[in-house]
Amino acid sequence: MMQLYYAGTSPFVRKVTVLALETGQSAKLERVATNPWSDEDPLPGTNPVGRIPALRLDDGTVLSGSQLICEYLDSLHIGTKLFPPAGPARWQALNQQYLADGAMEAGVASVVERLRRPAQYAWPDWVARQKKKVERTLDSFEAMAKQGELSGPITIGTLTIAIALGYIDFRMPDLEWRKTRPALAAWEAVMAERPSLAQTKPA
Repeated sequence: MMQLYYAGTSPFVRKVTVLALETGQSAKLERVATNPWSDEDPLPGTNPVGRIPALRLDDGTVLSGSQLICEYLDSLHIGTKLFPPAGPARWQALNQQYLADGAMEAGVASVVERLRRPAQYAWPDWVARQKKKVERTLDSFEAMAKQGELSGPITIGTLTIAIALGYIDFRMPDLEWRKTRPALAAWEAVMAERPSLAQTKPA
């Protein structure tokens, strides 16, 4: 059985979990809880950079990062692929994934600054910079929703966007992004009903 190294609130771990549910592979993953902030955690022995998610395969090979792990899992099942084959649909899906991952990274950076850094070293301008990144990315998603780029078959891109929006709701609720992005809000409301997303909603 493959081992998935995870922490409960990571949006990148959620992405792997959602893809596993979407492709019927959740039962193949043994979840191994980790604490990336602890020097005593064995995670660095699995992934030298000490980040999650990491996936240990049956032969001991370790794959690191949600992008790689998701594409690997997508290659294993025989159903419709969430990573489209080479061509315009693939580049669109990968670009959407990249932007959504970037928004989540900015959100994580903001959380670290606010909750992990000692108060005397806090850098408000850094938090503001991360917020601007998220706001700009949300605007790009709104444009995609208006242009119909988020409709059609589910891909790794649209799944990652939905997961990013869930993380923003969880960690940056003050953005109230739905108030100014109605097309994106309508799209997200439908996506949120998918079982894979409803079951993994952060709390």
